[in-house]
Amino acid sequence: MPGGCRFGKLGGVDDFDDVLKAVGPRLRAIRKQREVTLAELAAETGISESTLSRLESGQRRANLELLLPLARAHGVPLDELVGAPNTGDPRVHLKPVRRGGRTIIPLTRRAGGLQAFKMIIPGVRAHVEPELRVHEGYEWMYVLDGKLRLYLGEQDLVLKPGEAAEFDTHVPHFFDAADAHPVELLTLFGQQGERAHLRARSR
Repeated sequence: MPGGCRFGKLGGVDDFDDVLKAVGPRLRAIRKQREVTLAELAAETGISESTLSRLESGQRRANLELLLPLARAHGVPLDELVGAPNTGDPRVHLKPVRRGGRTIIPLTRRAGGLQAFKMIIPGVRAHVEPELRVHEGYEWMYVLDGKLRLYLGEQDLVLKPGEAAEFDTHVPHFFDAADAHPVELLTLFGQQGERAHLRARSR
């Protein structure tokens, strides 16, 4: 298929339709993770807001003419955008995305629901003025290495390895490395406000 998209050996028309039906929720999830509005994406791709909205809701069928500029805008391979299966290989192939100097590794492939990512943020050598943002969803993050600075509403927090935070993303927030050393963290993001459910909590 053009554009390097690997559909593998699909079972038939029904399987192909299932792949296309999953494109809309996946497009919405990627856009939400990038914190980009429909208007901003329309300006970036030249695709109208109404068409983008219909694509995400499943009312418009995806095609290469629409998917190619969206893949370029989101910085992801076309086959990842459509969730094409890699047949015959049970391993998960993680494809890092580099955005704004940060490396983001998706750990989940399903559209919708909770999305898991590993993120590596380079260290900062000068003060960075935080640009607090708000959007739909709920986020949980866990620091693996380094120190993470989290601005959350009126709070200015520094998280160390082994520490976690969770918050409603309607609260203005911004996070970055706390010093000149890189920080590695795991994040869970629920675009509809899903929270991480812990079976046990430490005392």
